Amino acid sequence: MEPFAEVLLAGGHSNSLGRSGEVLELLRRDPARLDELFACIAADDAWVRMRAVDTFEKLVREDPPRGVPYTERVLDELTASDQPSVQWHTAQLFGLLTLTDAQRRRAVDWLLARVATTDVDWIVSAQSMATLVALHDEGAVPTEDLVQRLEVQTGHHSASVRRKASAFLEAVRRS
Repeated sequence: MEPFAEVLLAGGHSNSLGRSGEVLELLRRDPARLDELFACIAADDAWVRMRAVDTFEKLVREDPPRGVPYTERVLDELTASDQPSVQWHTAQLFGLLTLTDAQRRRAVDWLLARVATTDVDWIVSAQSMATLVALHDEGAVPTEDLVQRLEVQTGHHSASVRRKASAFLEAVRRS
């Protein structure tokens, strides 16, 4: 049985998902190896981390209860990463995981910090905004905080982020 770190390191261009599809299929059949995958999110190699977090997010998207045992680790470990691919998948995970009130507050604080300036990766910004809007719709994000951060993002260097921020602002102000 090939270790996931080796599988995730191999295959494809360095900026591709490589053989992560194989890992996803293996985990669908053998979820007992999920700890091994999660450990890869802290690997030394940035591409292994990116592929591991992408695979983890896909598994949680398919079956959100799979992520429950990892919620505290997502909050403690993944939020400490400065790697954009880990950050944007973390933002996605916060929209998928069932969070306690205290966990939701921590997630919201982390997401708000991601969009407090325009010096953030465009995908991190876009995903953080989308998750914040969803959490706002659930009553977990104060409107004033969300509007303030969306206004900041209307000045982002990415035209895509500026458009998303403006569309989110319009939707929030209508609600």
